[in-house]
Amino acid sequence: QVQLVESGGGLVQAGGSLRVSCTGSGGTFSSYAMGWFRQAPGKEREFVATISWSGGRTYYADSVKGRFTISRDNAKNTVYLQMNSLKPEDTAVYYCAVRPSGLESSRTYDYNWWGQGTQVTVSS
Repeated sequence: QVQLVESGGGLVQAGGSLRVSCTGSGGTFSSYAMGWFRQAPGKEREFVATISWSGGRTYYADSVKGRFTISRDNAKNTVYLQMNSLKPEDTAVYYCAVRPSGLESSRTYDYNWWGQGTQVTVSS
């Protein structure tokens, strides 16, 4: 059973930075694609960023492109999301997810396992 644990969320002022992490266990993470998604109150879960199994390919939602960076350390079974120039509209619960195929994807239904989420709040 694959398990994911997110960490690093918190409260930050607009314009600030935050890095969230997701560490997995119970699987072969070096062969999985990983994704970050977020869900704000009253809204559907939306795609943020994804990274291929090797880390060689990344893809971002237009709303975060140029501000967020996804990366991974396969030796640590960990994927990161560095968030810069944060805006109040980035406030949400951030979830990491695993796609066993190894190919990056922006679609929630392509991901088999999900973490419990970490809250990111950006104050204005």
